[in-house]
Amino acid sequence: MTAIDFEGIEVRELPFEHADSSMLHSAQRAEIAAAYGTEDSDPSEPTTADNVAAFVVAYTDGVPAGCGGLRAIENDEFEVKRMYVTPAHRGTGVSTAVLSALEAIARDRGVTRLVLETGDRLPAAQRFYEREGYTRIENFGPYAGVATSICYAKTL
Repeated sequence: MTAIDFEGIEVRELPFEHADSSMLHSAQRAEIAAAYGTEDSDPSEPTTADNVAAFVVAYTDGVPAGCGGLRAIENDEFEVKRMYVTPAHRGTGVSTAVLSALEAIARDRGVTRLVLETGDRLPAAQRFYEREGYTRIENFGPYAGVATSICYAKTL
């Protein structure tokens, strides 16, 4: 994937270990840790370069503003991971650009369904995913039985 422009927001597919990727997913982990009071609130396998099928970074005026990744679950189903937008760029369309890019990558790879998990203390994320056409589902995989997890899915 080359860079895609979403109304002035440039989205690039980059390695998970790229400096901009690392900065953003580290900020995402820190924000989640602050919301839940623990460094390790995600019950799933840690997201790494080895298990990320794709990772994108959104830029506004050359500044890294948001990120997101995909992890394969099955041949036709991927999980959205590490969606994050910096506080300064929230409400500017960055999240929509990142998610649109991830959905396009998934479609290009023959994926027919995306699933994701967010937390019960992240109402803005819940509203965003619902607005983008994701439907709440029963908690799946490592999130099954986790009271703080809220899961969503979307058929592509």
